[in-house]
Amino acid sequence: MTRLDVFFAGRDRVLIHQTKEWGEILLGFESKNRFELNDDSGNRLGLAAEEAKGLGAFFLRNIFGRCRKATIHLYGADGEDLGRGEKPFRWYFHRMEIYDGETKIGAVQRKFSILHRIFMLENARGDEVLEIRSPLFRIWTFKLLFQDKEVGCIRKKWGGLLREMFTDADIFGVEVEPQIPIEVKNLLLVATFLIDFTCFENNTGQGGIGSFGE
Repeated sequence: MTRLDVFFAGRDRVLIHQTKEWGEILLGFESKNRFELNDDSGNRLGLAAEEAKGLGAFFLRNIFGRCRKATIHLYGADGEDLGRGEKPFRWYFHRMEIYDGETKIGAVQRKFSILHRIFMLENARGDEVLEIRSPLFRIWTFKLLFQDKEVGCIRKKWGGLLREMFTDADIFGVEVEPQIPIEVKNLLLVATFLIDFTCFENNTGQGGIGSFGE
């Protein structure tokens, strides 16, 4: 068991809502990312935030964008530090190492593909355990493939046209079938932040998507 178990314990869906700062909305500069993690009823399960220290981190974010080095920390509803994802600087084939405290529990790696966006979850030994793949004509939706079977999805949900005109704030839904091991669900949750960084960040105003149940 890990501390990250609290997010998917007793549930199969977690919503991740990116919160935005007014300075970022009005000036167009990216500040450190902040997220709320909620259940279906809107109850807060925890928080996540990208680590940023000093002006150097600010300029690296705005110069190198999705290629930058980044660390995302996950916290429980009471503020307890539960785990983190560490993304090294890379031009291509982005990766995030996933930790519970100082123990690495897995990683997510982007794979080469021309017609799809493909990510692979790895366990602590480096074995590939789940594939995350965007369909050819629905690049805003990611199917989850476990042992060659579709077992869920990640979808970005629009919050309304007006808000999307001013900010690229995202609401992601992560939905997984009950039989998937919770250790894989934990990796999948953190993998969503790498997908956000590499596929959606700075994509304000691009095409719409469906919501859950579509």
